[in-house]
Amino acid sequence: MANLVKIHCVNNNVTVEVEMGTSLLQLSRSLNLEGKYPFLAAFVNHRIKELNYKIYTPAKVEFFDITNPAGFRVYQRSLIFIMQAVMSKLYPQHKFHARHAIGDSIYCEVEGKTDFSAEECQALYDAARKIVEQNIPITREKLPTEEVVKIFAERGFDDKIDLLQTRQRLYSSVERLGDEVGYFFGALAPSTGYADRFEVYPYFKGFYISLPSRTAPDVIAPAPNLEKMFSIFDGYSEWVDIMGVPTVGKLNKRIEQGDASELIQIAEALHEKRLARIADTIAEANRERGLRLVLISGPSSSGKTTTSKRLGVQLRVLGLHPVLVSTDDYFVNREDTPRDENGDYDFEALEAIDLARLNEDLGRLMAGESVEIPRFDFISGTRKWHDNPLQLDDRSILIMEGIHSLNPRLTPSIPDTAKYRIYASCFTSVAMDNTSRIHTTDNRLLRRMIRDNATRGTSAADTIARWPSVRRGEERNIFPYQEEADVMFNSSLFYELAVLKPFAEPLLREIPNTRPEYATAQGMLKFLDNFHTIGTDEIPPTSVLREFVGGSAFKY
Repeated sequence: MANLVKIHCVNNNVTVEVEMGTSLLQLSRSLNLEGKYPFLAAFVNHRIKELNYKIYTPAKVEFFDITNPAGFRVYQRSLIFIMQAVMSKLYPQHKFHARHAIGDSIYCEVEGKTDFSAEECQALYDAARKIVEQNIPITREKLPTEEVVKIFAERGFDDKIDLLQTRQRLYSSVERLGDEVGYFFGALAPSTGYADRFEVYPYFKGFYISLPSRTAPDVIAPAPNLEKMFSIFDGYSEWVDIMGVPTVGKLNKRIEQGDASELIQIAEALHEKRLARIADTIAEANRERGLRLVLISGPSSSGKTTTSKRLGVQLRVLGLHPVLVSTDDYFVNREDTPRDENGDYDFEALEAIDLARLNEDLGRLMAGESVEIPRFDFISGTRKWHDNPLQLDDRSILIMEGIHSLNPRLTPSIPDTAKYRIYASCFTSVAMDNTSRIHTTDNRLLRRMIRDNATRGTSAADTIARWPSVRRGEERNIFPYQEEADVMFNSSLFYELAVLKPFAEPLLREIPNTRPEYATAQGMLKFLDNFHTIGTDEIPPTSVLREFVGGSAFKY
């Protein structure tokens, strides 16, 4: 009699016994599970596993498709692998780069080419479509790292070799798609036929692969209209190339060589230079058109508060008098806060702000009146008041930061000529390697997890559990207005994940495997394991990182 193992399937709430060694794909078929969209992978005891994974011990299994954030990433990785295979055939002498996301699209470049025509993109699409239709298996195997290095050396994958040599592991994984090999950080689909919906269009120096929307998988995402955001990504990517740290492997090597101090100095100097330029623009607008209000918006943990304070320092250098106000202080009392679709308080909704009082105060301040500014007490959920009234003089610049700052409904009483809009976010540009980018949302989640644990005692599990709600709020209230900004400021630092690593790892390890957040925690631990560590000793007290790891010269 075959050895059997008990499996509980969450999707249909059924418990069955299957033979040891049964793959997840075989399990889904034996259960006759059918969803609207194909399953791409599964949570096995709250850990993400590919469908080729074989089960040998009792487990709780939950299959997921493209509508799950983890499933969307599986779809992305699989499609990038398919495109890598295409590029190795059509452009064998050129290195392929999956640069970054633009909306639901992936922007790609090929070294040695400065543009792609519509005809060339059609050829890319046709070749990728052929691979999809062949439904070629995608497999993963572990080999001694020295063997993997040899395989990658034959293909000219120096970016992957750099990372493998700085990770120093006895065994490493290699993925195969026909005669193509790859190295990806996370689950892939079991075969190419799963990534069957996409388009390819020319864009800037390369092309973008347009994917289905996670919330509407039957619809291919439209052409992106995010020129300002793209220019920030592209400019910073070019800069890290020049600095010699475009990938984690290159960064690790610089750390091994003792260059961490220099890297910190250069990255921080770039921030200061860009903030100084923004301050110059604001000062000029103040002289020419009477600009009085600077609005700073950005998603969670983008460093808005530190950006506001550092900008204030630069404005003082120019002889102006910056005054900082947070839209959070205009929250309505807790009992008046709107609820979301789940009945929870929706602090990200614009209606959570007392718009009438905010605009009344702004109008009076601009008129030179003395105004009592509220201060929201997050513990009691009630509005209190600052001890000293606020009054602007002729050289005052009011800096107001908050997630809604770029929404025109926030400040309709102030004319556009009196406003300057800044969008701050963490546009991570260092990549794992040429085909595996680092998600900016992961970078921000790590920042928030560390800060909230230190300042509010929030566990990593609770921060991760809250994150989907935060992301929904960003998609509704922040991202639609980001292109309205007069300027974008990239708060990311190419060395920061090496600093965040020792702060985040203990918090992530505390999450028990009984929590659904365990899968995210394990994925982040594997991700962070690729980085060498940089200590905080040489990080300046005005760095945006100090907002998250402590030791800031600013008061928050």
